[in-house]
Amino acid sequence: MNTCASDSMHRYVQQLHLRNPHTPKTYRRILNGFLVFAVGHAEPLSITVVQNWLLDRMTVCPLPVVEHDARLVDRFLDWMVLTGALQINPLAELRKQSIHPTTAPIVRALLSPDSVRALEALRPPPRFASSLGTTMQDYLVLMRSLGRRYRTEEAGLLRFDRFLQSRPDLSGKPLSALVREWTNADPTAEHAWRCNQIGRLLSRALRRTDPTSERIPFDSDLEKRARQLHRRPYIYSEEEVRLLLKTARSLPSPRSPLRPLTIFTMLALTYCAGLRLGEMVHLSLGDIHLSDGTIEIRDTKFFKSRRLPLSSSVMSALRCYLDARQQAGAPNEPSSGVFWQQRTGARYSYVSAGKLLRHVLRSAGIKPEPKRTGPRIHDLRHAFVVNRMLAWYRQGINPQPL
Repeated sequence: MNTCASDSMHRYVQQLHLRNPHTPKTYRRILNGFLVFAVGHAEPLSITVVQNWLLDRMTVCPLPVVEHDARLVDRFLDWMVLTGALQINPLAELRKQSIHPTTAPIVRALLSPDSVRALEALRPPPRFASSLGTTMQDYLVLMRSLGRRYRTEEAGLLRFDRFLQSRPDLSGKPLSALVREWTNADPTAEHAWRCNQIGRLLSRALRRTDPTSERIPFDSDLEKRARQLHRRPYIYSEEEVRLLLKTARSLPSPRSPLRPLTIFTMLALTYCAGLRLGEMVHLSLGDIHLSDGTIEIRDTKFFKSRRLPLSSSVMSALRCYLDARQQAGAPNEPSSGVFWQQRTGARYSYVSAGKLLRHVLRSAGIKPEPKRTGPRIHDLRHAFVVNRMLAWYRQGINPQPL
């Protein structure tokens, strides 16, 4: 740790805009204690230093308090890496290697008597290391060489691969028996259908090299039962859209004053341009053409790109957001993300944007609280099409040329 760490700590706490006047003192006390410990033990910062600090804290504090302090330190170190004051955050490196990418499991592993084994238990199994792993990997390489992304298929194959690694007793059994055992691990129709899909994919892969390999048949009844459990598209009314926009603008956000306007602009673009969530978070400043009122959507589903015209009201809202974004100190390079997080200094990710927008849905009373139920953000895309078509029909306009 260098001598500028203390100044970085004060700047970090200041930019958090903490609401309670006593909270900054607590943050500084915890972070300063960590910095003093780190400077007195080693340089550069390593996971051994962090582990020793955790063990030292455990002598005076219970585990929940130590986990809380470690989360504060972890976020501070992430910020130091982002600002260039630190080369690497050891906790972040462990999080990247963990199946639970949060701070608390890492802390508990570092504090365990056998920390090496505990950390190893948090790491996911190696990719495609099962008896069928080579076949899976070769098939993915083949399909991608033909121009397919195959991301969903890769995720399914990895799940099957992890299952086979956890069941070495199944090695050598026919594919149908492996798929049957995997299906029995979860009684839901959705899981059984996914197992059938991956089984059929693997049977095709095996038959490329061995035509006598068994074929996994398509189960139409299973697919029908699984699809019946899927949520149906929800068409938002214009009143509900207005309520969402109003809720977004009034969302409390004392730590990130730009956030309500950010969410408002996200919703406006999602609904008025029919954007997918992934398309929205991947927008860069270079994709916005204020001169002709269009936005560029690049390399989206099925490798397509498109340019979308926006209405004058949407362009006005977008200009307002871009002005506020610039005043907040966001980067202005063409490659910078349009939707920028004030606290982290990075563009919003797919996950963080989705959580924020779902929070608005629930705050507006449109989506229920528990589990994955009720309307989705993606349904705004459906509502965009349906409401636009209905408006054209009511105006006596033929929508085909439009």
